Amino acid sequence: MHANFVRSALMRSFHVDVDTSLKLCPHCDAVYVRAPLSPDERAYCRRCGGELYRNHEVRIAALLPLVFAGFITYVTCNVFPIVTLEIQGLSTQTTVWGAVRAMAHHGMWPVATLVLATTTLVPFLELGLLTYLLASLAAGRVPVGFGPIVRFMRVARPWGMVEVFLLGIVASMVKLSAMATVVPGPALWAFGALVALLAIVIVVDPADFWEYAAKVASLERARAAEEARTAEEFS
Repeated sequence: MHANFVRSALMRSFHVDVDTSLKLCPHCDAVYVRAPLSPDERAYCRRCGGELYRNHEVRIAALLPLVFAGFITYVTCNVFPIVTLEIQGLSTQTTVWGAVRAMAHHGMWPVATLVLATTTLVPFLELGLLTYLLASLAAGRVPVGFGPIVRFMRVARPWGMVEVFLLGIVASMVKLSAMATVVPGPALWAFGALVALLAIVIVVDPADFWEYAAKVASLERARAAEEARTAEEFS
């Protein structure tokens, strides 16, 4: 039974046994062998001077609280009103979902779909997948589906446009302020906080998760092998 446990642990970590020793310069395509770096130390390309990579190990380990905070602000963004308009004693307010429904109701389906995807679905998926990855890695194991998740995050990241949506809201508020009293809602401040949190989170390149996961998988294999030896000694 214990041998089966060790075998399953090795199989779980096998899918991250990729070669992370090579690094391709994203600016001039020069190939380098990765050198170990101190925390937050950076490596630069000898040919073009561009940044190759940096040691994000400490930052990756500290990302989980920021992701949880991002989830809290995300819920605030989608539950509370963004802005309240007051005109001649009448007031109206709207949320993100209300704005999407209003655009869809007026036949603006492409715009409504784009707003829903870029400001709601993509940030939710990115925060959810980051929580799954970081919680698993913090527990000392490589999560199931690690490779496809990291690849998906890399592809989906440019489609998260919360900051563009926030700038659009601010521009609209400036224009409407000449016709009505504009009162910022809790969701507007939450969007600002979410933009700041996401800016901190996306500093870490999804590709850096591969090297971090490889270290976790190596520790996992060593721990499983040690448990197997202990089990053999007692058997």
